[in-house]
Amino acid sequence: MSFTLVGFILYLLIILIVGFVMYKRNKSHEDFILGGRSMNPWVVAFSERASGESAWLLLGLPGLGYASGFIGMWDAIGCVSGIVFYWLFIAERLRIQSEETASITLPDFFAAKFNTLQKPIRLIATLIIIFFFTFYLAAQFNGAGKVLNVTFGIPNLYGILLGTVVIVFYTMMGGFLAVAWTDLIQGIIMFGALVILPAVGLVEIMEQHENIGAALSNAGTDFSDITGGKTGWAAFAVIVSGLSWGLGYMGQPHLLTRFMSIDKASNIKISRRIAFVWAIPAFTGALLIGIVGMVYYGQGAFEDVENIMPQLANDLLPTWLAGIFISGAIAAMMSTADSQLLVITSSVIEDIYHKTLEHNTVSEKKLLQLSRIITIAVGALGFVISITSQDLVFALVSYAWAGLGSSFGPALLMILWWKKTTARGVLAGMVSGTLVTIIWSGFPEFDQFLSSRLVAWVVAFLAVTMVSLYWREKK
Repeated sequence: MSFTLVGFILYLLIILIVGFVMYKRNKSHEDFILGGRSMNPWVVAFSERASGESAWLLLGLPGLGYASGFIGMWDAIGCVSGIVFYWLFIAERLRIQSEETASITLPDFFAAKFNTLQKPIRLIATLIIIFFFTFYLAAQFNGAGKVLNVTFGIPNLYGILLGTVVIVFYTMMGGFLAVAWTDLIQGIIMFGALVILPAVGLVEIMEQHENIGAALSNAGTDFSDITGGKTGWAAFAVIVSGLSWGLGYMGQPHLLTRFMSIDKASNIKISRRIAFVWAIPAFTGALLIGIVGMVYYGQGAFEDVENIMPQLANDLLPTWLAGIFISGAIAAMMSTADSQLLVITSSVIEDIYHKTLEHNTVSEKKLLQLSRIITIAVGALGFVISITSQDLVFALVSYAWAGLGSSFGPALLMILWWKKTTARGVLAGMVSGTLVTIIWSGFPEFDQFLSSRLVAWVVAFLAVTMVSLYWREKK
């Protein structure tokens, strides 16, 4: 048995043990969904970062770097900018106001801020979450299949199945507490992989007397150009579309619940410093993995460019360390998938079953049982989509990110910062963000011209603003 496999098995055992330990700490429905608003700032910071940067950061972004070169820097800059913005302008206000309204989910918070249209807001928000998160979940399960296939030769189907079973099990057992504490472990492993692997790769290239600049030039002028060789409007569209990744952070329910879960609003300042220190080197490292891989292997070495990270780890690192860092790729997938499972479960149970259908007399024990049943059902749905989808992890995440970011981001920003925001404005923003994402993404030539991540967000922002002004007296 290889050290790589031993390291991976130990990692899985630790994750499962956390699920068992946290099982008995869930005394109520709120504990299962939000950890009782008791999380310390270190756990919140690492959990937010690990959940925020899914398999796309360890597979998708390195794959983009390998295939397209430095053009991927705009995606990385956009993400870091979005992280900084929402930690500074969303996190603390959301923590304070969600407690004031006794809200434990994002749809619940949206509804609780208004005296009218509460049920439509909850219902539409929950349906949006279910729709886009199924694609997001499929991307994470696909990531697991790729990593296990490259590393251990496990057929893709069985790799996806293994990842699905493990995630569903510990999420179902431990709820938010298990998810947050496993995220702490996963976030540390991911950070190590994203910093150490590209550093080792650069050292290896220099020892072989490879000239990185020459290698990049040999790959073509487009590869080393930050706009991919494009000029004029096309270059502007590349930059803006890459930066638009940052807009999506404000609308990701699985990240926003981290802010709601911290023990004290004042501790947000501690968490955001940790998050910033994590994000900058991590995104830089992810892009560098792709660049290093192109120099090390050359162009056309991979049928699937998103296999670059696990292959580079296997080739450059000692087997035991490769096992840990490849577990980091699995960790990236798990830390996001478990959070998304929990968000879907909490929205279905809390916002539809409990609040919309008004099952107010249901016991906490019954709500917990229903939450676990829904978790299993959603995991199964995500598994089916993952084995039937042919899209890359990057493409699946981009679609879901655009939909969630535009449906919820403008509405949340306006609720927190603009007192004239109305219930109708929020509904208009959610619906328009969803529809524009679906329609715009359905025409590849549109999406290449200007990303749906930007177009849908801007349309949703204008919808919230204009409808709120028009119906300003009917909040």
